[in-house]
Amino acid sequence: MWEKVKSFASEFFVTGDPLIYGADVSIALTLIALVSVLTYFKKWKWLWKEWLTTVDHKKIGIMYILSAFLMLFRGGVDALLMRLQLAVPELDFLLPDHYNQIFTTHGVIMILFMAMPFMFGLFNVMVPLQIGARDVAYPFLNALSFWLFFFGAMLFNLSFVIGGSPDAGWLAYPPYSELMYNPGPGQDFYIWGIQISGIGSLMTGINFIATILKMRAPGMKLMKMPMFSWSVLSSCIAIIFSFPILTATLALLFLDRYGGAHFFTLDGGGNPMMYINLIWMWGHPEVYIIVLPAFGIFSEIVATFSKKKLFGYKSMVYAMMIISLLSFLVWAHHFFTMGTGANVNAFFALTTMLIAIPTGAKVFNWLFTMFRGKITFETPMLWTIGFIPCFVTGGLTGVLLSVAPADFQFHNSYFLVAHFHHVIIGGVVFGYFAGLYYWWPKMFGFKLNERIGKWAFWFWNIGFYLCFMPQYVLGLMGMTRRVFSYGWDKGWGDLNLVSTIGAFLMGIAFLFQVWQIAHGVKHRKDNLDKTGDPWKHGRTLEWSIASPAPHYNFAVLPQVTEQDEWWEEKLRKKQGQFVPAAPKKLEPIHMPRNSGIPIIISAFFFVAGFGFVFHWTWFIIAGLAGVAACMVAHSFNYDTDYYIPVDEIERTEAESRVTN
Repeated sequence: MWEKVKSFASEFFVTGDPLIYGADVSIALTLIALVSVLTYFKKWKWLWKEWLTTVDHKKIGIMYILSAFLMLFRGGVDALLMRLQLAVPELDFLLPDHYNQIFTTHGVIMILFMAMPFMFGLFNVMVPLQIGARDVAYPFLNALSFWLFFFGAMLFNLSFVIGGSPDAGWLAYPPYSELMYNPGPGQDFYIWGIQISGIGSLMTGINFIATILKMRAPGMKLMKMPMFSWSVLSSCIAIIFSFPILTATLALLFLDRYGGAHFFTLDGGGNPMMYINLIWMWGHPEVYIIVLPAFGIFSEIVATFSKKKLFGYKSMVYAMMIISLLSFLVWAHHFFTMGTGANVNAFFALTTMLIAIPTGAKVFNWLFTMFRGKITFETPMLWTIGFIPCFVTGGLTGVLLSVAPADFQFHNSYFLVAHFHHVIIGGVVFGYFAGLYYWWPKMFGFKLNERIGKWAFWFWNIGFYLCFMPQYVLGLMGMTRRVFSYGWDKGWGDLNLVSTIGAFLMGIAFLFQVWQIAHGVKHRKDNLDKTGDPWKHGRTLEWSIASPAPHYNFAVLPQVTEQDEWWEEKLRKKQGQFVPAAPKKLEPIHMPRNSGIPIIISAFFFVAGFGFVFHWTWFIIAGLAGVAACMVAHSFNYDTDYYIPVDEIERTEAESRVTN
């Protein structure tokens, strides 16, 4: 009996690698510390009532962002391990199989479990405040979306210590991902982790389209909407058309692996190129899904810190909507070598080049907004300025890759790796950092230390260029991506060493950011935002209310007459032309009630997914039965909302006036 248990445990858990053992111990100690702290301070009830069951869009946004930071740490450690392995020729720091797992999980985590939740976090925190709404259109669905993402991410990450991580690359191309060549549970963790979180992403896209189209404040026509909300709308439109493709593609791959189908296996009549086409029909719009909101963030920040109206508002709107559409017409540029012929390659080369036009228009708009502006260089503005050369470099190298004959040389080389990271880190990560610093006082009611933030900014930027500029040269010298090791005779050692030093500088920058947050929490009373408009030049409605925003956001829904309503109101006051509207009588505010069903139903999805990974039928049945039971329970739950009484609103507003 004992021998059977030992045999099962040795197959079930990942064993034999000291790095994994070290990670196991770290995870166990962290969990023990977390449970101990919550128990010692008797915070379990608070945790359940205030956070785990919340449907408040602001708290859900903060949980998204916290999750993204944890995943940034995990994906960042993966990146440092890879760079260590490649720092010196013929190094044996990582085993080949472990290296394959690490570059797979790094890609998946950074795109789907770091960038996406970071983006959704900013959506949740700011969009209702910007459009003058009290909540999102479907609060329950919003909470369910978050928990589906969270449990999907946990299922994927569990492969790290149970069963083994996926190792077929972040897009899991067949035949590497087919059962014949990849029989372990890693690819099934990949499929079900992404499937479960992907349902949440799709629901978030639907939710925010409905929120933006139906819940804007009175008078806020579409062409008066803040640019960040426009960027969210364009991003969500791409989500609702692209994520069903991902769901269907992974479902077909699962049928190949689980049911013996042959959609993508050549020996059964399938075609792996069909998978590659499908996955990139989702994959390339996904790049624009995560970068479009960053464009909106930069637009808000440039206008605020230049103290000027955004140049070319309408052209920015049209540019983002055109990019959202064109993002679906470029996917085949990822495999010009597929053999589809010159005409097809020419079509996708042209559509790829076309995207440079609206993208370039936005860059010029930001520059013209800064022109003759009274610019101040607080941390959000630094990230915005740092983004421009970085993204332009990534964009120009992207144009090179869109030229089909040239792509035959660049493809699968480190040139491509450098281009991709230039666009994603420069466009997405820098953008979300800018947004986080910009809206931090609105989220938490205090400002972060600017000096530490600037140290983080410079370490990030110097490390970034040291890391990725040498990789363009390495690509031109013939170094292919996904390479595990290389010989001394290649001449790649020096550039790889510089690239690794750059990666570690970015790691130090992340530590500065953690320090900055810890410092901010410790000294929060010294840095309280007492105005609601801490940058003094806020333009949109979120800056018109207290920091942090009250639970109901607006005591009275604002009436919008101008594009930058809050800025225009301040301008009218300054010019003595402001005529205050007659005070409206406060009325009870209708709000959704917290619910434990979203976290419970998502936990059952996790159980079912775990069952599918290991083919444990009883787990699958239990998980799906739990999902069905939760749906029935929610259908018969009629206690889903309540009204905040007027006296509570008056008390909250009075307190905010005292502290603000």
